[in-house]
Amino acid sequence: MGLLDNVKARLGPAKGKVSDLARQHEDKIDRGLDKVARTVDERTKGKYSDRIQTGTGKAKGAMDRLAHKDADGGTPGTTPGGTPPTGPPPAS
Repeated sequence: MGLLDNVKARLGPAKGKVSDLARQHEDKIDRGLDKVARTVDERTKGKYSDRIQTGTGKAKGAMDRLAHKDADGGTPGTTPGGTPPTGPPPAS
């Protein structure tokens, strides 16, 4: 068993716990991301607003995929049948 296999084996249970926590606290995480984005935008005086919105959207998308990974019975980014979705991903 290689080093990478050992790491994957040890991180498996942790990933499940993180997914459960993300599912339980999804609304708090979203509010926190919005609050941080507003604060950073204010402190940079709107200079990086587009980049902040893009980053916040990607972070929310990642949290959503993590929180709902087990809900559809498949892996994130696929439909329940296991095939990639058609069309662009939903905007946050």
